[in-house]
Amino acid sequence: MADLYSRRLSVVIGFTLIGAGLLLQGLVPAFLAVLAAQVLWGMGYTFTSGADQAWITDEVGEERVGLVFVRAQQVELAATIAGTVAAGLLGLTALSLPMKVGGAGTILLALALAIFMREDNFHPTPRGERETFKNLTDTFKHGLAVARSRPVIRNLALISLISGLSSEAFDRLWSVKILDDFRFPELFGTADPALWFTVFALIGTLLSLATSLVVNKVSPERMTALHPNGLLALLSMFQVAGVLGFALADHLWLGLAAMWLGSVAATIAYPVESAWLNRNVESRSRATVISMVSQSNAIGQVIGGPPLGALAGRTSIRTALVVSGLILTPIPALYLRLRPTKEAVEEPTELRA
Repeated sequence: MADLYSRRLSVVIGFTLIGAGLLLQGLVPAFLAVLAAQVLWGMGYTFTSGADQAWITDEVGEERVGLVFVRAQQVELAATIAGTVAAGLLGLTALSLPMKVGGAGTILLALALAIFMREDNFHPTPRGERETFKNLTDTFKHGLAVARSRPVIRNLALISLISGLSSEAFDRLWSVKILDDFRFPELFGTADPALWFTVFALIGTLLSLATSLVVNKVSPERMTALHPNGLLALLSMFQVAGVLGFALADHLWLGLAAMWLGSVAATIAYPVESAWLNRNVESRSRATVISMVSQSNAIGQVIGGPPLGALAGRTSIRTALVVSGLILTPIPALYLRLRPTKEAVEEPTELRA
């Protein structure tokens, strides 16, 4: 959709499906409805995955995309703070209310994008040349060939797979560990977990935003480097330390500090890695290749989630979280083994790694 027809249309469809999934989950508190909502959400994410980054790169150019991704991440974090406060307040009224409001808001966002989103620099396949299944096959084959032939893309796909193997268990179990292992003190006369998880989310987001602003101010050249393998290797080490530290912590705030360390590192790494990936892909198959890298993460979640969940059930949540952290340990080495080529140094706007 994004590479053959329209990045804009793909994003609009994606947000519509995501909003519908959130709305359904909030409106119908039944297992099958929640399952269907997750399917809608997943389908919607697949439409947006790759399409949004490809659209931005086409519109602003490869030379500026790193700065745009960093700034976009900072704006998103600031908006997350406002959204977290609103969700926490709404959640005190009813846990389903934030999902209902979020779903309706996401559908309205899709409508606004359909009206106002411009697409000036994307050139779709002409209507007369569209043979849908042949074009789909050709685009997929070209994207796969690019992913296989370029070490940066190949390694980023592998890193994404490994991250997925680890992240599904951590994302599902960290809150369970907190609820099972720790007691919440009273805040504003209540120890309601909805309030405390809002506080945890706010602190984590504020730390990520502050760190991103400071790093971008102190060392902007590192955030927009053409070959940021050293920075990403360091940040991935912090992520490993964060997961393992949280898993082994016996004190609530020590565990949260470790988790926030990993979260901050991931926040800084995301736009840097996204810009690096976009610079290594041609516009023709950009959305497809980016989506392939993203789907590597999804495949990792499907493969890694159930075994680690079963391990938590048979042993303990701590054991599963430790294993989740150990799975991440090859990632720093995968970043460090990527070296810039002579062409990458001589022709920075046409990076070939």
